[in-house]
Amino acid sequence: MDENELSNKIVGAAIEVHRTLGPGLLESTYEECLCHELSLEQIPFERQASLPVVYKGNRLDCGYRVDIIVDKKVILELKSVADVQPIHKAQLLTYLKLSGLKLGLLLNFNVVLMKDGINRFVRGL
Repeated sequence: MDENELSNKIVGAAIEVHRTLGPGLLESTYEECLCHELSLEQIPFERQASLPVVYKGNRLDCGYRVDIIVDKKVILELKSVADVQPIHKAQLLTYLKLSGLKLGLLLNFNVVLMKDGINRFVRGL
């Protein structure tokens, strides 16, 4: 599957989680349920993936963790906040840069309609 096909399946899974649970829960709850949905669809993912920083040729383990990396192609950053802030978007863009991946989804589950909580970021795709 390419990034766009994965993206469509991820969005469908996120909508299913939101439709079942609704807004207002902790981010960790949505993460657990989204991972369950991805498993049901047999989509490979890595949860709380370590993301090293390479600074001037030196690999630094700074303890950064990506919420979910789907099929080594798409980064998912999950939120459950009243408003997505510019720093949340910057965080995902930085994760894309550090990882070398091209597609990221910022999913905010604290919305009435999940479609309003989906932000898609593309880097060199």
